[in-house]
Amino acid sequence: VIMANAVSKEHAAKFGRLIIQDAGGRMKPANTFSSELLRKLSKKDDYNGLNSDQVFLSMTESPFYWYDIPLIYVKKYNDSIRHIAGVPEEKKYLSLLDFMDDEGGYKLSPYLQEAYRAPVPNQFQKDFIEADKRVNLLWQALDGNILRVFPVPGDENNKWVSHKEAQDSGMLKGMDSVYTKQIIPLYMNALKLARQTGDYEQANKYLQSIKDYQNKFGEEVMPTDKKVEAEILYNRYDIFRNLFWMYMLAGLVMLVFVVAQILKDRKGIRMIINVCTVAIIILFILHTAGLGFRWYISGHAPWSDAYESMIYVGWATMFFGLAFGRQSKLTIASTAFVASMILMVAHWNWMDPAIANLVPVLDSYWLMIHVSVIVGSYGPFTLGMILGVVSLLLMIMTTEKNKKRIELSIREITIVTEMALTVGLVMLTIGNFLGGQWANESWGRYWGWDPKETWALISIMVYAFVIHMRLVPGLRGRWTFNFMAVVAYASIMMTYFGVNFYLTGLHSYASGDKVITPTFVYYAVLVVAILGAVSYWRYSVHYKKKAKKEIKEKKEERI
Repeated sequence: VIMANAVSKEHAAKFGRLIIQDAGGRMKPANTFSSELLRKLSKKDDYNGLNSDQVFLSMTESPFYWYDIPLIYVKKYNDSIRHIAGVPEEKKYLSLLDFMDDEGGYKLSPYLQEAYRAPVPNQFQKDFIEADKRVNLLWQALDGNILRVFPVPGDENNKWVSHKEAQDSGMLKGMDSVYTKQIIPLYMNALKLARQTGDYEQANKYLQSIKDYQNKFGEEVMPTDKKVEAEILYNRYDIFRNLFWMYMLAGLVMLVFVVAQILKDRKGIRMIINVCTVAIIILFILHTAGLGFRWYISGHAPWSDAYESMIYVGWATMFFGLAFGRQSKLTIASTAFVASMILMVAHWNWMDPAIANLVPVLDSYWLMIHVSVIVGSYGPFTLGMILGVVSLLLMIMTTEKNKKRIELSIREITIVTEMALTVGLVMLTIGNFLGGQWANESWGRYWGWDPKETWALISIMVYAFVIHMRLVPGLRGRWTFNFMAVVAYASIMMTYFGVNFYLTGLHSYASGDKVITPTFVYYAVLVVAILGAVSYWRYSVHYKKKAKKEIKEKKEERI
């Protein structure tokens, strides 16, 4: 029934260029809205061969068909929701009717009140909240109120309404009211006729009529045709999601062959490494282009929210990896792998990749200056962390046969690590200073011991100590420096993530609510401790004793 109810892809593409105002007030093409809707509901870009525009048009025209369509994604391991819904455990997608009982009641209601009230929801409650959001999103889409395509003439807030809101609210008067009430039903009837005849001429005329109405009353807030085309192109290729696995593939292959080259150099291995290097450079160019597209589409620098800052940190990490790794293939390979991990985290469920309007406090030129510098500093710090890990792993891999080659690689990436940490420290210090200038403009003071400010200062002190450890006799040595490059990264994680959720402040998102530390944090601490202990043992066997022996021999020669 759904396939028979679908419009042609050509007409759906024209519909996708229609401008919609979302709940946050952003003006965007219907293609962006439909893409976000389908991904949030089903984690997919299409449904049974229908693209997102076709799906959204079908929902708008014939909502009742979609009540029984399994479109709402439920996590594999959550059998509780399936049990409550009364569906088989192997069913991955549920329909709207699956969540309704025979009397029209909402099956999740008894569990949601407790879940939403919980100060710290457990995983069971989080899954229920997530499912509830998807159910409500689908309900709004089928209800029709979500299709806000009509600007309200003369509204000081540039409010747009759906045809149903136009009927119920009374915000539109005279012929405008008549037009907005009738044009959508007329358009839907024309679509039904077009499917029978294959002629979309009348439907196209109604669609153009809606666009003309938008231009007449909402032209000042509508994006240009070029921006609409750019955003549709951005939606189609979803560059950052695809870059994750591309970086991962190129980085892992290159890393394997770089390690193989350290152990035994071959011409074929060098060729594969060079091909991977070129591939990573191309991916970085695509990464840069993606940021540029997002900047152009949104109208502001692409580091204004959690998702954007993550993809920007991934870009900065890859930039410094390529800049410092021109003579170090191990650096480039390691950085590509880390960039893929950063992009993977950026696409986890708790981050929303949707482009949004800037909140008032961020609507400042300081966003481009302060945030770009201070968040950009996380790139070289991340590079230093992963190179520290690689150095410790190389120490563990050291044997008497390969010691000379591995020692050369350790020395090489230790130099790169020191360069990266130095650049990161300079950027973080400058970014903190610029933040003080912004704070003075926004809040009337340069420094207020806000948790974000304080932890940025702590990070500066931590990395200043790491860089200057070589001046302390007891703390010299490549193992100490590389291990501290890894450990010091915890201060950046606290500055970047921890402050937002654990502490109350002007930069915080959770306002001091009680937060449970994710389990992976404890695993990470354990892994770092084990890595440090094992690498120190191997370092002592192959490098530290040798260094002491050489120092002793030099002293004896002087005597």
